[in-house]
Amino acid sequence: MSLFQHTKFLTSANALSDLPAHGGIEIAFAGRSNAGKSSAINTLANRNRLAYVSKTPGRTQLINFFELGDERFLVDLPGYGYADVPEKIRLHWQKVLSAYLMTRAPLVGLVLIMDARHPLTKLDWQMLEWFGTTGKPVHILLTKADKLSRQQATDTLRLVRAELKDYPQCTAQLFSSSKRQGLEEAESAIGLLLAGILSGE
Repeated sequence: MSLFQHTKFLTSANALSDLPAHGGIEIAFAGRSNAGKSSAINTLANRNRLAYVSKTPGRTQLINFFELGDERFLVDLPGYGYADVPEKIRLHWQKVLSAYLMTRAPLVGLVLIMDARHPLTKLDWQMLEWFGTTGKPVHILLTKADKLSRQQATDTLRLVRAELKDYPQCTAQLFSSSKRQGLEEAESAIGLLLAGILSGE
């Protein structure tokens, strides 16, 4: 049975005070605006519009919670790094995201979405630094891998893993929503995040 088979929307939050209280655990999905985060969530859940996919980067401005069942939750974080977001909003979300990633007790792991053509941007490193302080595991999906040749994709994955040598709690894989590439590997890794046993390679 798919980990995401019974995924359903729970609630949205605009501030830390709005975060739902529950007795379960969470995994968060984060990524640069337009890196393919919403598409990845929809593909994993096998739904067309579970997470909102926008052609305009920066549209997701809420923390969205989804129930996976058995007191497990998927948390879709706002995309980061889009230049047209007003400074006041950008600073608000920088504060909220850093606090959420560093202090949220039910959060057991992070799925970090990066465009395989532009991985490990300055802001991606910022997310890793914030979350890295917790020592909790991170699984990176290098999305849009179908946009690269097989050799380019393989080289990118190898380089990303090499760059992450100082983050032993990080794992990484290639992924494509449109080609449904890497689905089983991603679901397996996320299952291990939820089980609290995923560690770096």
